[in-house]
Amino acid sequence: MSQVHAGFRYSEEHEWIDENSPATVGVSQVAADALGDVVYIELPEVGQTLTAGEVCGEIESTKSVSDLYTPVSGEVVEINDAVVADPALVNSDPYGAAWLFKVAVTEFGPLLSAEEYAAANDATV
Repeated sequence: MSQVHAGFRYSEEHEWIDENSPATVGVSQVAADALGDVVYIELPEVGQTLTAGEVCGEIESTKSVSDLYTPVSGEVVEINDAVVADPALVNSDPYGAAWLFKVAVTEFGPLLSAEEYAAANDATV
């Protein structure tokens, strides 16, 4: 059973976000488990303006290719070059080393609490 990090909020598209400033975005263990071995990640560019709910990148595994959605609106201020270089980090540490990008948030999209997300995805907090 997948684990959900209690300190984050989640989008229905399986991205997690902390509420720091800037906010850090990643993909949940639920998504990582469903994808299987992640082999490629395409992230938005630093300086790019994102709109909550829109596609902002791509994550590819040995099983499929999935879009990444941004859970917030704002400007990308940093990307995680380490996860681009080693996409398998998504499988081994989705809530830590595999964070994807940081955003100076102007607006939050609809988000679920860890408990709501876990209940909807047969996961544990």
